[in-house]
Amino acid sequence: MRITLLLLLLFILTSITVKSQSSYSGSLGNYPIKIIMYHYSDGVSLAYYVYDKFDTPITINGNLKNGELNLFEKDSAGKNSAILTFNDFKESNKTINGKWVNTDKSKIYQISLKKDFDIDYGDNVEWKSKELIQSNATKNHYFKTIISKEKRQFYGRISAVKIFQKKTDKLIQTIELDCQLFGIDNISIGDYNFDGLEDFSVFESSYAGPNTSSIYILRNSDSEKYHVSNFSGTSLEFDNESKLIYEHNQCCAGRSQMNTTYKVINNEMVLIEQNCLEYNDEKEDYIKTKCE
Repeated sequence: MRITLLLLLLFILTSITVKSQSSYSGSLGNYPIKIIMYHYSDGVSLAYYVYDKFDTPITINGNLKNGELNLFEKDSAGKNSAILTFNDFKESNKTINGKWVNTDKSKIYQISLKKDFDIDYGDNVEWKSKELIQSNATKNHYFKTIISKEKRQFYGRISAVKIFQKKTDKLIQTIELDCQLFGIDNISIGDYNFDGLEDFSVFESSYAGPNTSSIYILRNSDSEKYHVSNFSGTSLEFDNESKLIYEHNQCCAGRSQMNTTYKVINNEMVLIEQNCLEYNDEKEDYIKTKCE
């Protein structure tokens, strides 16, 4: 599932222009909130918001058309539970106003937001240390990526991630990184070493074809802090039932593939099996080859 979502987002990022990416602070009714919005040239808007009191991100993807921005909040079953509507919306506006309405229209709250910052691109643009709250969180912690952009570097990069305790907003830890800024979802949650604790990963880079890499950061069993693991590989998938890690690497439009299986021992990836395949034109099928 994670790989499918990454491929979808990679397709969006490479085939559709990002029009604007912004962070806002304000209120929904009497509740302080933050909203992160990404708008694309085809009208798709990816967004999420966070109540300051609870610090649990809520996804509200939607669309922007003819100056009307509609963002849809869903329940646990995936059905629309509310809509956030902003009329006369412009990405350049410093302040925006709208309303939150639940599906049966029994509750309506006014939304008032002020833009904190934009995420700008371009060779001549430069900015430092913007804190971007992330769309995924664990039960106890939420995350902010620290992003910066240097001149002659077209896109920004993640230089660190901050880990906060929910409700108290206590800063637990700051971990320095160097990762590609990847759309709206740089952080994912999972149990990567199969110890029953929630870990997180930071998208690191995309390569040729569907190949990607992430940095896997494991929760310490005896504290609230985390440590950067030495887990590495291309497009890793974690199977919590079998407690195995699968790596898939391909090149040359899929004609060459490598599939590797690992188990975890003492927080180390240990190789179990590796198979390499090459597409054979005569047989019109893949054949096993020696892995180099």
